[in-house]
Amino acid sequence: MSAKKKDILSSAMKRTSEWISSQEVSSDVTVHVGEASFSLHKFPLLSKCGLIKKLVSESNNDSDATVISIPDIPGGSEAFELTTKFCYGINFDMSTENIAMLRCASEFLEMTEEHSVENLVTRSEAYLNEVALKSLSSAITVLHKSEELLPIADRVKLVSRCIDAIAYMTCQESQFCSPTSNNSNNEVVSKQPVVDWWAEDLTILRIDSFQRVLIAMMARGFKQYGLGPVLMLYAQKSLRGLEIFGKGTKKIEPKQEHEKRVILETIVSLLPREKNAMSVSFLSMLLRAAIYLETTVACRLDLEKRMGLQLSQAVLDDLLIPSYSFTGEHSLFDTDTVQRILMNYLEFEVEGVRLSNNGADLAGDMERVGKLMETYLAEIASDRNVSLQKFIGLAELIPEQSRVTEDGMYRAVDIYLKAHPNMSDVERKKVCSLMDCQKLSREACAHAAQNDRLPVQTIVQVLYYEQQRLRGEVTNDSDSPAPPPPQPAATVLPPPKLSSYNDELSKVKRENQDLKLELLKMKMKLKEYEKDNNEKKSSTTMSSNPSSPRSTASMDKPPLPRKSFINSVSKKLGKLNPFGIPPRGRTKPPKDRRHSIS
Repeated sequence: MSAKKKDILSSAMKRTSEWISSQEVSSDVTVHVGEASFSLHKFPLLSKCGLIKKLVSESNNDSDATVISIPDIPGGSEAFELTTKFCYGINFDMSTENIAMLRCASEFLEMTEEHSVENLVTRSEAYLNEVALKSLSSAITVLHKSEELLPIADRVKLVSRCIDAIAYMTCQESQFCSPTSNNSNNEVVSKQPVVDWWAEDLTILRIDSFQRVLIAMMARGFKQYGLGPVLMLYAQKSLRGLEIFGKGTKKIEPKQEHEKRVILETIVSLLPREKNAMSVSFLSMLLRAAIYLETTVACRLDLEKRMGLQLSQAVLDDLLIPSYSFTGEHSLFDTDTVQRILMNYLEFEVEGVRLSNNGADLAGDMERVGKLMETYLAEIASDRNVSLQKFIGLAELIPEQSRVTEDGMYRAVDIYLKAHPNMSDVERKKVCSLMDCQKLSREACAHAAQNDRLPVQTIVQVLYYEQQRLRGEVTNDSDSPAPPPPQPAATVLPPPKLSSYNDELSKVKRENQDLKLELLKMKMKLKEYEKDNNEKKSSTTMSSNPSSPRSTASMDKPPLPRKSFINSVSKKLGKLNPFGIPPRGRTKPPKDRRHSIS
């Protein structure tokens, strides 16, 4: 058919439809679409809709009015109303809001060129190719509208064309604002990527469409770590409303819980593998949601490994993951999850999986992790539901080389002892064995020496090491050579508050000298007493039996105990013995000295 004939036929049909409408010709067909009914005319419908023509011919109704039903038309009654207007030649606007519906409805009603020239299928395809798919925001809108028109939207390849157009245009838009390339170790060394303007538009998509768009973007060369901000925006919007920061009864419907679980598992599967591509706080938020929604074990373990890789960047709030037991019988925080995160971090350290090869950086990271875990222990120690085994197990995982001082561990131990006053002596000793008393600062030692919650052996150990430290300072000061000549003031800066430190050191020296003098006087008195005691004993023996030798006298009458005074002195000085070693002659140590630290 020539173009001229097509135009003539089209104009004739248009005039016929207008005449039918203007003359108010009685309808001869009733179409039921869902709950809506349309009283229409066969001529304009049958001339453009192949499906209606088929349904009318199959109807056995001999009356003038034919009744047909189209329950499954894409877009429902709204779409059918627009297609009817097209059949009657009534003008209406095509837009990105209705083009997907028009394209699918026209396909369903078989409004092809086979039945009419420039039918609705052709007109809608032209609008898609020339207008809708030429703009990124329009393509996203069309894709979003197509989600409600499946499966016919996939059959006409509307979804795939939208996804391909979006992927192409996002790569074009992001070529100037995407992050710099990653290094050879797959670590993002640049700042976090700038959030593109189109990222917010993608959040309106359903999770399956969103996933297909991101996969298509990566297939076109979009860097995976550049998807971080897009995933963060989508997760924050789609997971909004979850009570993941407290305990209590779940306030979510099962259907909604399932939908959010699928969303979360899909987001985790799309997370970039590069280190530092996602913040630890965001990973912590995902992990809380995963525990709350009871996702698959693989999903939770994946998030725990990611957090372990970046544990040195975490803060305390990132580790305070609530325990979603919903019964109130368990601990307030999920310590098992944190323990696995710490084990993942240590595994990366030991196996050399860490991406930084700088020893100084590794030591700094280890120290930060040590301080973080000590702070975490102090935070959970006040919870009475934290068992002794969990507390000790978590504390023992903290590497010793990461603990410059033991003040943080001492604080955690002290809080735990205070929150658990009914612990036995054996349990208290186990808890106190977690800290190395040699690494306590002077302030911590002063506090521990007066802490009634600590076992006696721990207090003695603290006092002993503090005394050893003071002796070492005095010895080093007395044995130190003459100080070197002073350097120019421009190269050497005096330490702050040096005068106060010298005063304190002088005071310690004087006290140490006084102690030495007292000990020397005591030794001299002890020797004089032993000498007098021996003379009295010998004179008494000779006077009682002058003719017999000393050996015979000793056999007849046992001598007085020679070490009675020494025993009395050792009892008085026993409190100064840090190791609790019993004096000679005792076959069984007293109860409070059986577990002395040796």
